[in-house]
Amino acid sequence: VQLVESGGGLVQAGGSLRLSCAATGLRFEDYAIAWFRQAPGKEREFVARINWSDSNTYYADSVKGRFTISRDNAKNMVYLQMNSLKPEDTAVYYCAARNLGSAKYSYWGQGTQVTVSS
Repeated sequence: VQLVESGGGLVQAGGSLRLSCAATGLRFEDYAIAWFRQAPGKEREFVARINWSDSNTYYADSVKGRFTISRDNAKNMVYLQMNSLKPEDTAVYYCAARNLGSAKYSYWGQGTQVTVSS
């Protein structure tokens, strides 16, 4: 199983970025894919999740209305479109996967840095 993130970078406040997560080695219909983030000195926090089987999406309150999680079945990719970025969105963003029958995210990517300047 491998999850590989890309698309991070430096952006000014109010700008946009799109993160990508390439997932291989999973039976996708059995998994939920999520984005988490961890800022310096803070605990890792949930950002958004999508179920591969039914495309239901879930968001942290802090990103609702600004971030959109989506998937491309043909490419086995999950995306996080981030708009109206704020300095407090600065963090390392991680892609993670969990089996729908489990509460634990078993697989993680290496992370991609997002920095939002004010």
